[in-house]
Order: sequence, then structure tokens, then C-alpha cells
Amino acid sequence: MKIQWVCVSLLGFALFFGEYRGSEVKFSRLDRWVKTGFQYLKLNLCRRVSLSESECKRLSHLHLSSVAVYVSEYNSEKVLAILPDSYSVEVPAPKQNTYSVGSAVKDGKRSQEFFTGAATHDAVLVLDPSPGESFGHPIVLFYVDFNVTKKRCGHMDGIYLGEECLTLALKTRCVNQLKRQRSRSDRLVGRSRMQRGASIAASGGSRPSRMERSGGVCEIHFLPLVVGVRDGNRTQRLRCVDHPDFAPCPQPLPQMGPSVPLSSCELSKNTRRCHQQSLASHLSCRLYQTCDHAVLLSGGWQAQITYQRHAQNLQLFHKMLRNNGFQKDHIKTFFAGNGQIAAKETEGMYPATEKEAIRNHIAYICRKQHCADTLVLYLNSPTWNDGTMLLWDRNHNGIAELKERYSVGELLADLAGCRAQRVLLFVEQSYSGALSKRLRSSRKHQNVALLSSLPWVAAAQAWASLLPSQCLRDHLTKSAAMPRMSEWTLGLLNVTLVGAPCNATPPLTDAEMRREYMGCQNLPTALWHQGHRRGN
Repeated sequence: MKIQWVCVSLLGFALFFGEYRGSEVKFSRLDRWVKTGFQYLKLNLCRRVSLSESECKRLSHLHLSSVAVYVSEYNSEKVLAILPDSYSVEVPAPKQNTYSVGSAVKDGKRSQEFFTGAATHDAVLVLDPSPGESFGHPIVLFYVDFNVTKKRCGHMDGIYLGEECLTLALKTRCVNQLKRQRSRSDRLVGRSRMQRGASIAASGGSRPSRMERSGGVCEIHFLPLVVGVRDGNRTQRLRCVDHPDFAPCPQPLPQMGPSVPLSSCELSKNTRRCHQQSLASHLSCRLYQTCDHAVLLSGGWQAQITYQRHAQNLQLFHKMLRNNGFQKDHIKTFFAGNGQIAAKETEGMYPATEKEAIRNHIAYICRKQHCADTLVLYLNSPTWNDGTMLLWDRNHNGIAELKERYSVGELLADLAGCRAQRVLLFVEQSYSGALSKRLRSSRKHQNVALLSSLPWVAAAQAWASLLPSQCLRDHLTKSAAMPRMSEWTLGLLNVTLVGAPCNATPPLTDAEMRREYMGCQNLPTALWHQGHRRGN
């Protein structure tokens, strides 16, 4: 069976590069790229980017089978790599062999801006050392250029492979940039070391163990949108390749229907495929009643990095909420774009393209007096290193524009002064530390508790077994998801998910739990009007 799989992988690997001269040449060339790139990842990456010591140690012991390989389909047309945060990179005037957004992707609003690494190349190679994790996490992106002389490749700080030059792509402008200016002699030393490392990698040898770590720059965290410079349709050319020595390709969630850019849907609203159920937030809060509410958000950004496990996480967490008494109508789920979920599963589910609806719903639940007793937010989206969540690429241009991202500041603004008794944030995404830090220093979020803030913890699975009678604090201490909390925050968790007291004497019966705490409870008229007058 293993021999059969290897043969199939080799065949697919060769067919992927059908434009080359012969299958043996195709395989040997691409194999040379990925093996060289892998050696560079292990030996040189931590000298070029600012990764943690633990991550650098992990990369130094990385095995081929732990890395996923992505390569752009090759033809004679040059390609451009577009990153979600490319909007922040500008250039005052066009340079030779570069393309602005206006000429490359026909985005008139950004005609003066410039994509990260916007110089065109023959191909793009991506190595993902953490294929089991959600984006963003550090990945390694190389540009591939053909017919480049050894001297020119050296000037580009590239790895010369005889017929092509591999150049490591780095972000040149970012918030936590640590790149230091190197003198000409430093650059010459760096080039010679890189060339020596490339020749050693190609020959199968190993570099000296002592590595000089210089100031790094912000690493790349997402798969780029790789498009031909003359492709007005912006077709993604980057594909995962099942190389027999590397990790198998992740399986994206299959699309159940056509995914159309939002602009196209706006021109044809009457078509069934563009129909979207509107979210009536004003129906969520009823007179003389308080309820438990939840918002589940899993953006995904684009279909290539939206996996089956993301849908399963939502289903798992949704089931846990229902088991704890949350009413179906009070659990709002925002997931991916259009066409990612089968029609029978879309009841009560909205696309993550609706940022305004997401923010308005959260703010409405928080603003209404007595509307929510417990408000739960489950967050499972790709994130930038400042904690900003990516929702969905609505217009398919590869750039995370303002309407396509949900920042930590925006989330905190929506939750500021929330009138719910408690707000519980279950976070299963990278860089949740940014949100945790802001919450600890805020005086407007005294009733907000961040749970499962460790990025390597599967929050949906960790909380799936939570029972209605279990105390939140007790469940945290029994799992690996225990974040650092103040005593005040821990006090918020000395209840069950729906706010029932822990370890009551005598214990609450199931009937008492359902009647007094789970789902919705009726409020006395006097209490309702007293709170309403105080709120106004």
C-alpha cells in the first residue's frame, strides 16, 4: 500500500508541472527546490526572522514529513504573490519589473500601492512547517527565477541552483520589525554564507552547528494569492503538492456551491446563489426576559485554508452550548464565505463576510439592558500577529481590507461596558495574547473573561465535555487551557456556563437548573423597569 501511494504521489508530482520538458526533469527540478528550501528553513530561517527560541529549536529538528509543500503552476507568464496584509506596503513610483495593484489586480482604489514582494517572478514556492495549525503561523515563502546568473542571484541574496535562483521572501514593513541595517561587508558575508549553505544543502551535507542570529524581520503567516500579471480574474495558481517525502496536503472543506465575489452578488441579488438570510438582531432580546447568547465566528479567509476541522469545531462547540441549555435561536454562527456549507446545514448560519452584521449583533446584545445573562463568543479565525481576525476575502483580491478584518480594538469596542452579567471569550486562534493584554489593562471590560487563550489548545475539544453542573473554574484547572488571570476574572468563573452557583448545598436538581438558569428566564416587571431607567 505504501509503495502504491508513493507511485501515485510521484505521478501527481510530475503531472503538476506538465509544462516542463519531461517528467524526470520536472520531478528533479521541483525536488531540488523543496529539498534546498527545507534545508534553508532548518538552518537559516531563525537568522533572518524573529522567531521564539522554542520555535527555532523545533525547526532545527524538523523532519521532511512535517512540512507541507505549495508551488505555483508554471507557464511563461510572470506571477505576483499577494499577501493579506499587502495593503500596508507602498511605493512612491513604479520600479522596473514591478506591478502596482492597479495594473496587476485592477483595484482602482489602491493604484498607488504596492504588494509585498511585488517584483514579478517565474514561480512561487511555499513550505509550511505547521500544516496542522490554523493560519496565521510562520511559513517560508521563496520566489523562483529562471535564467538568472550566479552573480545576479548573489546580489538578490538568493540561493543559486544552476538553472534557477531561490530568494527568501520577507516582509519589509511591519509593526514589530527588528531588521537591522547591515553594512556592505555584512551583506557580502551573508551572501557567501547563504551560497555555502545552498551548496551544502544540494550536496546533502550539513552546515556548522554554530549559527549567528541577527536581527530578524516580521515573518510571513499566510499562503499568498499567486496570480499571473495579466490575469484579470485573479485565479489562484498556488497549489499544494503531495511530495512523497513531505507531509500530505491538508484537505480543504469542499465547496457545496459557487463562490461568487460579493461585487457580483450585489449586481444580481435576485439569484438564489447570492441570497443571504438577513440577521434580525432586534428579535434577540425580548421584554421581561433575560437569556444566554452566543456568537460563533470562524472566518477562514479563503477556501484554500478553510478545512473540515474548522466546520467540525463549530459543530462541536455548538453542541456543547445546546447541552448547556443555550436556545438554538440565540446561537449565531458566522462561517467562511458563500458555498462552503451544504444547504441543509445553513439554517441559522451566516457567512463571515458580513462584518457589519457581526459587530452590530454583538453590540446590540451588549447594549440592551437585561438581554443577556451569559454572552459567549467562540473565535476560530486566521489572525495577524496583532490579533486581528481575518473574516473572508469578499472580492477575491487577496488583500484583507477594512471590511474583511476584525481587529482587537473593534472587538473590545463592541464589548465595552457590556450589560451582560458575564462575557466569556473562548479563543482558538493564533496571537490571542494581544487580546489578553488589552483586556488586562482595560477598565471597560470588568465582566469579560478570556478562556483557552493558548494557541496550541483546541478550545472546542477542551470544552466539549463541559456539563451544565460543572464550574468553569474547575474545568479550567483540569485542562491545559488555563490562561493567566486576575483574581477578579477568576471570580467571574466561579459559576457554571449559564451562571448557576458552583457546589450549591444542597445541589441544584436538573429541573431547578433548567427553570432558574438555563436558556431564558422571565424577569419581574419592577426589576426590568428599574434596570431600564438606570440604563437610560
